[in-house]
Amino acid sequence: MTVVKENELVEWGTRIGKFIEPPMFLLLSGPLGSGKSVLARSIAEGMGVKTPVISPTFNLLITYPSLRGYQIAHLDLYRLSDPRDLWELGWEDLGVKDQIVIVEWPERADTFLPEDSWEIQLSFVEGEESVRNLVIEKHGNPGFLPSLLISASP
Repeated sequence: MTVVKENELVEWGTRIGKFIEPPMFLLLSGPLGSGKSVLARSIAEGMGVKTPVISPTFNLLITYPSLRGYQIAHLDLYRLSDPRDLWELGWEDLGVKDQIVIVEWPERADTFLPEDSWEIQLSFVEGEESVRNLVIEKHGNPGFLPSLLISASP
C-alpha cells in the first residue's frame, strides 16, 4: 500500500496516459469520492483527450478519442444492477487493439472481468482529506503501467 496526495495521483494518472499502450483494462475500485474519476480524468489528459472527461455514472459508458490515436472507453458500473447487463453496453467489444478501457466499480462486473488487467484500489486515509491509500494489483499479462513515483511522503 502506498499513501499519495491528490496532486501525486493526478501526476501519476497523466504519466499513465502518456505511456500506456492498448489494449489495456484499468480497473479502479474504492468508495465514493476516493479519487477514481480524478485518476480516470488524469489518464485521459495524459493521452491527449481534449474534451471534458466526465464521470459516466448515468450513461455507464462514454468513449473519447485521444491525440495518441487511441480511444478511451470510460465505464462507471456503480448503477449496474446485474453483471449480465454488461452485454447491453457492448462489453464483449471493449478492449480492442486501439482502446484503453477504464472501469470504475469493476466489482459490479463480477466474473466478466478480463483476465489481463491492472486493478487500482483507492481508499481514504482517516483524518486526511486529500490523501489516499493506493494498492496496485496486476492480473494476468496486462501490459506496461508506469510506476508510481512520489516526491515526498504526505
